[in-house]
Amino acid sequence: MRLALTALLISILTACGPNLAPSAAVSPSDTPVSTIVSGPRISEPPVSPPTPPGTPLPAFACADAAGGTTGVANTIAARVAEQPGYDRFVLQMDSIVPAYTVKRQATATFTQGASGQTVQLSGSAGVLITVHSATGASTFSGPPYFVQADYQVLKEARQIQDFEGTVSWGLGLSRPVCMRVFTLSDPARLIVDLQTTSS
Repeated sequence: MRLALTALLISILTACGPNLAPSAAVSPSDTPVSTIVSGPRISEPPVSPPTPPGTPLPAFACADAAGGTTGVANTIAARVAEQPGYDRFVLQMDSIVPAYTVKRQATATFTQGASGQTVQLSGSAGVLITVHSATGASTFSGPPYFVQADYQVLKEARQIQDFEGTVSWGLGLSRPVCMRVFTLSDPARLIVDLQTTSS
């Protein structure tokens, strides 16, 4: 009788107690530490594509610049970057870099497109970039302006015209500087480097 009661008590406790056996085998590789998310991840903004290795770059010059090839192109994107010795502005095209001018000016005030209104950018000097036979009306992606208060020279870049086959960007600078202007292909880019250190 005592043996029967002991067996009955054990079976009751086993049925009502917690199930201590694991439902599935778990190995350390099933729960990697890297799956734990500590918080939202913020992506860095895209930077301008690097200059291909071995590309000879022109010297900085304290003068206006012009160039380009005959043809028509669409603007795709604009980017800015801070590099050792210079701040960079890049205007990317879909096929070629058409005829362009890059002109320095004593103020950061620009005339906006066909409206004739003036636009005041950050800084005390400026650079006007004009690309002829170009438009970005249906192809340009990304912001039409950049504010870079932490850059040494380039303080603001803004598209000030996309009208009748002419695209213009104004650059607001902290001070007048020498420039290095050149183009690259694949993809087609107009690059304006603004010197931040004395030569």
